[in-house]
Formats: sequence, structure tokens, C-alpha cells
Amino acid sequence: MPSPRKPFRLNVGFIAHEEIGRSHDFPFAFDRLTLGGDLELRRFEGVVHISRTPQGLFVQGDFSAETVFECVRCLTPFNHKLNWTFSELYAFDKRSETDSGLILPEDAHIDLADLLREYALLETPLSPICKPDCQGLCIECGQNLNEKDCGHKPLEPDSPFAKLKDLL
Repeated sequence: MPSPRKPFRLNVGFIAHEEIGRSHDFPFAFDRLTLGGDLELRRFEGVVHISRTPQGLFVQGDFSAETVFECVRCLTPFNHKLNWTFSELYAFDKRSETDSGLILPEDAHIDLADLLREYALLETPLSPICKPDCQGLCIECGQNLNEKDCGHKPLEPDSPFAKLKDLL
């Protein structure tokens, strides 16, 4: 049973000593959760499936959660759904170690919090936009153009090629 202070620290020693091919699921569900001190998630749900292999413990995770981003166009906070999966091998020894460098500790307790955070961050958009047709802010007065039109018109380009636009 995971600790309330470290919910993603799992004792997997019983799986490591089972036959090859045996597996176990660890379900997770939290209303609110903070990973790494800076990634706040709500309605967090997921399951970790751990299988015993000859090389180590194969860990597969499938998760979903909501988080709040600020739109890069209009600066309005909005909810965004994240879905992510991962597959990693916790090797029994250095000979079976993969590129991720995960080795099963001697006490057979693994903490998945860092893995969860890393894979969740990979799913976050670089430039979050609240909706595809977001109009952003007026460059002259800062009015959110999704709420109302301020009446300002975009500036005419100062380019010598601006007149060519009229020909189109």
C-alpha cells in the first residue's frame, strides 16, 4: 500500500520474486496532486502495470489529468486535459540496464513520481492556446478581442511590398 506522503513509491519486491510473466496493477486516483512542486494536476487517474521479465520489472503507465495553462494569445487561464503513457524497465542489474538507467533498488521500492512528472511535461503544449479561433489581445489597448472588439484596426505594414497586397 502506497504511503500518503509518497503515493507513487511502490514496494515491488513481491513481483520481483515471482515467476517470469507475472504482473500486478496499481491504480491511482486523486482529486488534486502536485508533481515536483510545480506541476499541479486535478482529476488525476491512472494505472501502473508492472510485469516480471527475465531482465527486470517492466513498468507501463497510462494516466490522465487536467491542469491550468495561460493562453499565449489572450493571457486567459484555461483547463487543459493531459493524457500520457510510458514504458520503462527497472533492470535487476547493470547488464540489463536500458538507456533510462533505471535499476531496481535493493529494498525493492520504486518511486514513480519523477517519471510521471517527466512524461506529463512532455505532453504539455509549448504554446498553449485556449481555443483554435482565439483572437488574442489588441496590440494598441490590450483589450481581449474574444470578449469585445475595441475598434482599433491593425496597423498597415510599413513594407514597400504592402501595395502589392491590393493587387490580390
